[in-house]
Amino acid sequence: MAAETAGAASAELVIGWCIFGLLLLAILAFCWIYVRKYQSQRESEVVSTITAIFSLAIALITSALLPVDIFLVSYMKNQNGTFKDWANANVSRQIEDTVLYGYYTLYSVILFCVFLWIPFVYFYYEEKDDDDTSKCTQIKTALKYTLGFAVICALLLLIGAFVPLNVPNNKNSTEWEKVKFLFEELGSSHGLAALSFSISSLTLIGMLAAITYTAYGMSALPLNLIKGTRSAAYERLENTEDIEEVEQHIQSIKSKSKDGRPLPARDKRTLKQLEERLRTLRKRERRLEFIENSCWTKFCGALRPLKIIWGIFFILVALLFVISLFLSNLDKALHSAGINSGFIIFGTNLSNPLNMLLPLLQRVFPLDYILITIIIMYFIFTSMAGIRNIGIWFFWIRLYKIRRGRTRPQALLFLCMILLLIVLHTSYMIYSLAPQYVMYGSQNYLIESNITYDDYKGNSTLSVPKRCDADAPEDQCTVTRTYLFLHKFWFFSAVYYFGNWVFLGVFLIGLIVSCCKGKKSVIEGVDEDDSDISDDEPSAYSI
Repeated sequence: MAAETAGAASAELVIGWCIFGLLLLAILAFCWIYVRKYQSQRESEVVSTITAIFSLAIALITSALLPVDIFLVSYMKNQNGTFKDWANANVSRQIEDTVLYGYYTLYSVILFCVFLWIPFVYFYYEEKDDDDTSKCTQIKTALKYTLGFAVICALLLLIGAFVPLNVPNNKNSTEWEKVKFLFEELGSSHGLAALSFSISSLTLIGMLAAITYTAYGMSALPLNLIKGTRSAAYERLENTEDIEEVEQHIQSIKSKSKDGRPLPARDKRTLKQLEERLRTLRKRERRLEFIENSCWTKFCGALRPLKIIWGIFFILVALLFVISLFLSNLDKALHSAGINSGFIIFGTNLSNPLNMLLPLLQRVFPLDYILITIIIMYFIFTSMAGIRNIGIWFFWIRLYKIRRGRTRPQALLFLCMILLLIVLHTSYMIYSLAPQYVMYGSQNYLIESNITYDDYKGNSTLSVPKRCDADAPEDQCTVTRTYLFLHKFWFFSAVYYFGNWVFLGVFLIGLIVSCCKGKKSVIEGVDEDDSDISDDEPSAYSI
């Protein structure tokens, strides 16, 4: 009987890993399509394309480990709170170590991408823009700038390695004993603290990116789908009127010099601006004519009702996330152990919809896996909508625009870097939405309960299953490896908590702004400073 149970458990684990393998293939396919969709066909580079696809895939694969981690710790226990026959101490430790080593590998690759590979490729192509620069000079310059990022990575690892999470018991210990204690702690954690601090620092940057782009995109994406775009024929009519007006103004200025008199400096500047404006309007005219006569525009018009349905669905999902995040944060504000603990909560006092839904779906594998995948993809699409609407800025300076089929290699690397950091932060967002689920999954543990019998006037003790929480004994409930990485340092958890409130505020502001804005242009805009657009690259995309 025990052999059959172990065989069944092994078979289900194999099925789970097979599903995870299929998910990896789906992630690679998605990343390839996503990057190819946005990169410029005129300026595409093989190395930047591969770098963007690889970095985005690593981020998604890392996030895909979260439901696997939760499934494995949950699968080791029965619903009555007892461990399964095959889940002895050695097997449990092997499973935990396997997931932990997976995180070690993926997080190390992420650090390599963020601090070495992506900066090198970015600065290499920045130098490539200079026509008189040799390849040797490009490589040297790229390595010089990349060295600065490598120093930052080394500093983060060192700080994480030697930040004392525990203090020596002996208050009278010497300085040498304190240093020795730090090295012993580093060795016992196998570098977990150093890697956790570095990843948490990147997740903190991802939180800022999520506040900037994802919070706005969660409102902009559905409302843009609901409102749609302006009519191409109407925009073309307006553009034609603008062209005629500018041409008349140009003719009126040129008429001043018909008798041979030179134009004043002010009129010359105005004439130059008008001619530049006329070139832009004619470029818009060609674009609008192409879109108006394209089959893609007619096809999108036929799908208009479906876009409205998707827009309504996305805004409902956004409201579900916002309500769940608000209730979870409110629960931490009212019932947590305080800022010094990173606002950890002991049990769930205010239930939110997602925290109740995920444990129920986990009983039927892989429904919770599918839901988390949908959540992650939703965050990516809303983040992309926010980046596309806002652009990539450095304070008040806009660096790049993100356009379908027109994104330069440097902008593409920036885009994937931002998405990588946002996906890293997604793991903590899911923890904020469903803290008990991320910590323990569907695990239960046994507690002793006294029962009094009136007939016999006696007491008896009965073991009753209880959902695992922060009060549970360590030997009865297994914490996910994800939680260990996310909450190794309490001060990061405290910052994430306040960041969630800012996220909610930005979402509400973005919702108001998106409601007040009118319909978007059927074209994405042809401006004088738009270096990513050329005359020979017409586009029918309107979203």
